[in-house]
Amino acid sequence: MSIFGSILSKIFPGAKAAEAPAAPAPTAAAPADAPAPVVAAPPPAIALGDVAAVLDGMPGASNLNWRTSIVDLMKLLGLDSSLDARKQLAAELSYGEDTSDSAKMNIWLHRQVMTKLAANGGTVPAELRD
Repeated sequence: MSIFGSILSKIFPGAKAAEAPAAPAPTAAAPADAPAPVVAAPPPAIALGDVAAVLDGMPGASNLNWRTSIVDLMKLLGLDSSLDARKQLAAELSYGEDTSDSAKMNIWLHRQVMTKLAANGGTVPAELRD
């Protein structure tokens, strides 16, 4: 299971992360004036619930700053929050920057995780996604 999949299932047991749509199969070269092929959008996510309320209700939430820290979020969920685990999550979420700048990576990871939770049907306050 992916690290994001583990995060999602710890918050909403039984939920599965939406898979990215498959790339269309290559076809014969289209004329230059032909319209771009339409790629099907992923199916809409099923509403799961209020992410902040679920996390705030977990044991130990009051001792961790999960709202801004990917490390604390992973700790709250009982997941490995080591640098290696966060680098794996960064690769999974297509982080395109240098992972040696862990502070920058951590901020990006937290926003991406919250954005992906929302994309998968969780209700996430805007301030946690942006």
